[in-house]
Amino acid sequence: MLSAPARIGSRHSIVPAALHSRSAQTFKAFYATIRSLRHTYEPPEPDDVEPSEKDFILSLLRANPSLRDTKSYLASFGPRPQPPQPLAPKQEQAPLLTEKDVDAQAETKPPDIKTSPSPVVASILNPVYRRTALVKLQAPFTDRQLESIARGMIYLEKLGLVSVIVVENDQLPKGERGERTALVEETMRVVNALEHHGARARPVLGAVVRLGPKPGDEESTEPRDYLLPEAHTFPSDLIHIRSALRAGEIPVLPPLALDSFCRSVRVDANDVIAALVRGMGEAAALDNGQLHGDENPSMFPDEIDLTPLRLMIITREGGVPSYARQGLPHLLINLTSETSYIRETFDPRWKPSHPTALSNLELARTCLAFMPPTSSAVMVSHRSPSHLIGNLITNRPAVSSSLPHALLQGNRKLTPHTPTLLRRGLPIRVVRRVEEIDKAKMKVLLEQSFRRELKDDEFWERMERDLDFVIIAGDYAGAAIVTREPCPAGTSSAVAPITYLDKFAVLPSHQGDGTVDFLWVALHDETYGLGLPFSANPNGGKEGKGEGRDLVWRSRADNPVNKWYFERSTGHLRQGDWVLFWCDAEVRLKTEEGRRASAGLSYLEEWEKGRLTTWSDVVMKIPSSWEPKA
Repeated sequence: MLSAPARIGSRHSIVPAALHSRSAQTFKAFYATIRSLRHTYEPPEPDDVEPSEKDFILSLLRANPSLRDTKSYLASFGPRPQPPQPLAPKQEQAPLLTEKDVDAQAETKPPDIKTSPSPVVASILNPVYRRTALVKLQAPFTDRQLESIARGMIYLEKLGLVSVIVVENDQLPKGERGERTALVEETMRVVNALEHHGARARPVLGAVVRLGPKPGDEESTEPRDYLLPEAHTFPSDLIHIRSALRAGEIPVLPPLALDSFCRSVRVDANDVIAALVRGMGEAAALDNGQLHGDENPSMFPDEIDLTPLRLMIITREGGVPSYARQGLPHLLINLTSETSYIRETFDPRWKPSHPTALSNLELARTCLAFMPPTSSAVMVSHRSPSHLIGNLITNRPAVSSSLPHALLQGNRKLTPHTPTLLRRGLPIRVVRRVEEIDKAKMKVLLEQSFRRELKDDEFWERMERDLDFVIIAGDYAGAAIVTREPCPAGTSSAVAPITYLDKFAVLPSHQGDGTVDFLWVALHDETYGLGLPFSANPNGGKEGKGEGRDLVWRSRADNPVNKWYFERSTGHLRQGDWVLFWCDAEVRLKTEEGRRASAGLSYLEEWEKGRLTTWSDVVMKIPSSWEPKA
């Protein structure tokens, strides 16, 4: 199971009022009195607060970030670390001055010379470190829809994420007369909507990308699982975008590119965005190399890191429809292992309502290949600007993809406008023999995840005897180890053998990047979800063929991860220092529900009698895999 994350506690020191001197209190009272004469402050009523400010605050609260999410956000957007300052040379002791000399210096000292601010003041005044996001606006939108989108962009800017927006118009046929004029008008509508809500925006109407693949791409033999963009850009082409960002303005671009005759022509917005993602990342790498090589980063306080941190695709369609959710959107997509299968299972009936879903899926796959590993893309409807804040702060989907369908109600209820989060992800594979496991890498994964020392000989001896299968994410970034535990003679075949989750581990460096959900979904498809149509994922496992089994596992009663388990399990039973969890086989439940129609299931079915006793007796006797704590 997941190891308990480190919890960092903080203590707030309380300074007694008695420690303040009486003179300080008198001065504060005097200052407050003088200030009150100059301006009387009246706290605003709730209705006096701007609705956009209310929405912004509520969006922050709804994001409900964890401690890990908060640390990750601050690492990206917190104040820049200041380089160590060289020690000042030791000054020679100045000669003593007479009273006459002091008076003379006071008379000749210019009155406009001010002392340098203290390091504390300088650190407070240091601005939040700003990052960039590429945004595709898939127009046309009504004025009201643009207002909603503009608010979302402004919310992100307040949090340090500055958008570079590319505007596309799906209803504008290519090659028609007046095409360029229409594109400019659509771009200016976006600029006006942003400025109407208080943002500063700049239309960049000239082409900043060049048509055709980047020189050298065609000769490259490097293996890749994404499509190269049909456009490219160089750092010198980004001068207008860089200028706008330095001036605190949001660049808004039409989808234009320079052809081989230096003519500005309309191209697919996906090619412009992919070229910008790649070019901005390369320009940022050059900037960082120059700064670390010769210059002092503190000399450029207004510089923005051009490396795109997010890709946002805002459409009227929303997310990518899922076959497993009857056409409602995917919540989280592992692009590395799921793209091909999503294409194969895309229902042609979804094409009229989601005409660009698959092309945007491919755009996200290309862009994320050139973005940092922690980056993500989100496909969101114009109706959900608040979800952009949640994605920025937590980098998680609006609702966890590993939750059971029964819990997707109320605030978690899926709608056609629920956004889809896309991560580069990791390949997922299933192995069924101990010989196929890299024992050294598995040992590192388990010990780093649980922060315990593994009993090598006893653990692998038990795996040789009882292993059912192992789900491995990437190069042992995470794993779920499932065994088949024998039961006493005479135990019902509905219970024996027990499908037991022996270990569920994710490297600390991958906790919070979606690997946990990717693993649990694969675990569902191989165990208690087996036999359902949407469990037929091509991960090297059973691909949905077979009969689902109840999944059982145990966890320490004080494990903070138990809250996560409570939400995903069918039930639990406390056993002293342990909690026993289980997930019922879903196909069996659905079959019985369909057979009984409106009668429904009873609280205790015939096949369930005695199983808790058997599970408890067998599972609680499984020996520990860890060396005793020192």
